[in-house]
Amino acid sequence: MTPTVELLRVRKSYGGFTAVDDLSFEIPPAHIFGLLGPNGAGKTSTIRMMIGIIAPDSGCVRIFGEPFRRRVLRRVGYLPEERGLYRRMTVGDNLIFLGRLAGLSVATSRERIGAWARRLEIADWIDRRVEELSKGMQQKIQFIAALLHDPGLIVMDEPFAGLDPVNTMQLKDVLVGLRTAGKSILFSTHRMDQVERLCDSICLIDRGKSVLQGSLSEIKAGNGRRFVQIDYEGDGGCLCGHPLIDSLNDYGNHAEIRLKPGADPQELLRTAAAGLRVIRFQVMDPSLEQIFIDRIAGTDD
Repeated sequence: MTPTVELLRVRKSYGGFTAVDDLSFEIPPAHIFGLLGPNGAGKTSTIRMMIGIIAPDSGCVRIFGEPFRRRVLRRVGYLPEERGLYRRMTVGDNLIFLGRLAGLSVATSRERIGAWARRLEIADWIDRRVEELSKGMQQKIQFIAALLHDPGLIVMDEPFAGLDPVNTMQLKDVLVGLRTAGKSILFSTHRMDQVERLCDSICLIDRGKSVLQGSLSEIKAGNGRRFVQIDYEGDGGCLCGHPLIDSLNDYGNHAEIRLKPGADPQELLRTAAAGLRVIRFQVMDPSLEQIFIDRIAGTDD
């Protein structure tokens, strides 16, 4: 199956600074892909090369199986981190204008705007000016603008910025539905919890290079089960300084523990049960946030 997106040894420098350094990854159809990294890692430059805002110095960007050409943008939806709406225009006029830029007729734009407005529960705001909207509401309008022309590839930079939990869940459901409909979605975010819930695979970059990529299940399996949570009654001081424990966060009746490499969780359980009344003892996969921190810390000089 032809990938929707392929980056092949893409490189971009600004003067003497290399922002993206021989980066390669691919996004299959019907797939949600997370592009992750600390501030300044090269995420935004990578996205801009994917959608033709800037050109790579070397390497190749392929979209829908072909080298990037500007005409492919009719099949791409883009939600930027910085909102691009005209504040003094109404929501409806903004969306019609953006729909026209994407090749839609006014009639088709109006029809699709109405459908999305009902789905995202913003129909009462269509005739209001953008400057009257909250940041979260503006984000939903920008979200609609990215989807109005029914793109096959959707690129979203911090799509959940400014959204409360209810609206975050609403947009999450839309993204899952788009994946089911065969769309490919790339999003860049600092929200590791959203990545874990949504993404099929990720690429973690630091200083322009890929330091980790693959499916979430493979990545977690490859990082070992060194994390333990204990709910208990008693004095948790018996856990302090334990030779199997690498780090400990103790909240009085709940402890989050990182084991040393090669440590046996069952041995820790025996120690805990000898000094505490153990209510729950759970060995867990590392969170994506912990993997992120470990990998980025491991690349520091």
